[in-house]
Amino acid sequence: MAKKKSFYVVDDDPVVLEAMGALLKGQGHSVTTSTESAGIITDIAKKRPDCVIGDLMMPEVDGLQLYKQVRDHKDLKKTKFIVVSAKAYEFDHKRSYTFGAHGFIRKPVNPETFIERINRILDDHIDMKFWGVRGTLPVTGGQSLKYGGNTSCMTLEFPREQFFIFDCGSGIKNLGDSLAAQKRKGINAKIFISHPHWDHINAIPFFSPLYVQGNEFEILGANQGDISMSEMVSAQMEGVYFPITLSQFAARVYFHDLEEENLKVSGIDVKTKLLSHPGKCLGYRIEYNGRSICYITDNEMYVETSEFYDPHYEKRLAEFVHDTDALITDATYMDEEYMTKEGWGHSCISKVVNLADTAEVKTLYLFHHDPDQTDDDIDIKLDIARAMLKKRRSKTKCLAPTEGEAFKI
Repeated sequence: MAKKKSFYVVDDDPVVLEAMGALLKGQGHSVTTSTESAGIITDIAKKRPDCVIGDLMMPEVDGLQLYKQVRDHKDLKKTKFIVVSAKAYEFDHKRSYTFGAHGFIRKPVNPETFIERINRILDDHIDMKFWGVRGTLPVTGGQSLKYGGNTSCMTLEFPREQFFIFDCGSGIKNLGDSLAAQKRKGINAKIFISHPHWDHINAIPFFSPLYVQGNEFEILGANQGDISMSEMVSAQMEGVYFPITLSQFAARVYFHDLEEENLKVSGIDVKTKLLSHPGKCLGYRIEYNGRSICYITDNEMYVETSEFYDPHYEKRLAEFVHDTDALITDATYMDEEYMTKEGWGHSCISKVVNLADTAEVKTLYLFHHDPDQTDDDIDIKLDIARAMLKKRRSKTKCLAPTEGEAFKI
């Protein structure tokens, strides 16, 4: 966080208070501390800090009461409030957010993650990370070291701890390993499935947080007519195909069948759109505080000379992704490759560029690369896309994310 902030930290535990103050001062921020909350609102209003950090369990005036005083004070309209608490109960966590707190941090305060968590809350950014960028099947070897060889999986994490996972290709194994290394507990996440082709669901059994009691996952995606999401996921884990069944998950797992619709998920607006791909496949548009991210894979846009070219579909798709901050989309083929693979359900680079430019997308992320493409091939594909955008004098930026790469939106 480049800009230094002012903090007012209130906690009746002097040891914790000193630790939080030292961590914030170590980043160059100005800090005022107090072990008492009663009557402190007068001094807070006088100093007008960027952020108040308040303990939930305070005598006389508890954390939520203090937040109400801050929220209702005419001179503190821009001040954010973060609750800290040793109470690990889900009720108190949710209650704090329902009350309007901007963030919640559990004690004991972790010095390795405290500042990062504070920054995320105050900057109000979305953390977007790629765990697998390939399509169809994973690849190995020296020619896939730059972009990685795992199949589709990416995540979004929001300031209020909403956690969205998109697709369960082999990249989700690395995501699970990362969460375990962070010793994350009580994970509550939404898993959005684009469609049930193997490269998008077959690593679900290898996602280790599913075997940890106390975690909770909702799996959302399109049914396939008479086959629900629950049936599709459990079927691939039947004894004939896999030694572990769905019933052996220790986490709470439940399912939600989606259509083309608008809905709220964990308080965040989510829009879905049916895509041009064999079977029922959904694209997602996530909207949060004036920003949006579109996840569009797998998807085929036929070239204009094809008998299957559908201008109406492409117009609706452009409207769906219009002015998005991030378009993560199927860019499987070079144009010459596509000519022999029409009808396979994936797009070529020129069609993707046209979509991004026409829809005035801010940043285009090339995704779902063909398994036969090497790192050098993807580099060439990226160069071609950028050259096309430059020729069109487009304002759209273009990136090819690598496995493990993170962005702030």
